Amino acid sequence: MLLSALFAHGLLAQEARIYNNFKPGELWLDNNGVHINAHGGGILFENGIYYWFGEHKVAGRQGNKALVGVHCYSSADLYNWKDEGIALSVDTTNENSEITRGCVIERPKVVFNEKTQKYVMWFHLELKGQGYSAARCGVAVSDNVTGPYKYLRSYRPNPKKWPVNATEKDTTIPESGDTALLKLSGNERAAAGYYLRRDYPVGQMSRDMTVFVDDDGKAYLIYASEENYTMHIAELSSDYTSFTGRWYRLFPGGHREAPAIFKRSGRYYLITSGCTGWAPNAARYAVATSLFGPWEDKGNPCVGKDSEITFNSQSTFVLPVQNKKDAFVFMADRWKPENPIDGRYIWLPVKFIDNGIRIQWFDEWNLDFFNK
Repeated sequence: MLLSALFAHGLLAQEARIYNNFKPGELWLDNNGVHINAHGGGILFENGIYYWFGEHKVAGRQGNKALVGVHCYSSADLYNWKDEGIALSVDTTNENSEITRGCVIERPKVVFNEKTQKYVMWFHLELKGQGYSAARCGVAVSDNVTGPYKYLRSYRPNPKKWPVNATEKDTTIPESGDTALLKLSGNERAAAGYYLRRDYPVGQMSRDMTVFVDDDGKAYLIYASEENYTMHIAELSSDYTSFTGRWYRLFPGGHREAPAIFKRSGRYYLITSGCTGWAPNAARYAVATSLFGPWEDKGNPCVGKDSEITFNSQSTFVLPVQNKKDAFVFMADRWKPENPIDGRYIWLPVKFIDNGIRIQWFDEWNLDFFNK
């Protein structure tokens, strides 16, 4: 009975070990000997330390909802991680709070604002009991990198603001009326501007997301919108906690989610996944010399066995490795919705080939890969 209870509350603690390489898809134990609990996460580097923020899961299907909050870990070498505790806790006292226990908090990302000296966390937020209909992004701040983070508010981004690349066709209701477009597929509706116009008064939907700070210090929220049929790139305010109203619409009707972005030699690379629920699918990536386009679709960056299902995982972040030239790590999650606490992490090196990228599987690898 005791053993069953321990399993019910998560994976059993094991003896902590010292790592000197990555083994994608295997159990990855923290300093306490517990499988790292930071799903859909992102990493912030500061003063020689990497900080990994991710969704804290619990055992069983109920673990797909936010019952604890956002977990934080720290590491000096990317192999061995110290548990820093819960950076953002769900609200267990106020049932009316937007982040009350039982809401959905996904894909948390933290950036540092030089102007305010605050750490800013963004995440995909769904309100308790509303499924995935709210489609909001939430923001929290802290004076300390590991938290605690104070929840500020949530948004439907950019109400009554058209994207910078909107056309007259995008913003104009056709003579037949928008309701006539309901006969079309979701991809076709997005391409015709239906969802864009529908949500213009209240703000655009925001689901899977990431945050990117450019070389000039400006930050951007990149998120799946328009019922997941279109990606949006929205400029954040100077304090990174709201929006400027300037935003870009990427690949309308493309039906993509799980954005992960990085920059190398003046070029932006955006990796996304298709929309097939919990089931894995083929990644795609696009390249641009400006965040606000134009973007060129370059296809699937993954090669080899299981490349058409992204090695049975889904993108969440691309990590720049410090003090190494052209060193980037593709971070993905192997989701297990029946027991999400046992979700595994797929970290693989990004290789640059012919103005493009390639990601291939390694059973085992380390950062010496980037010295070759």
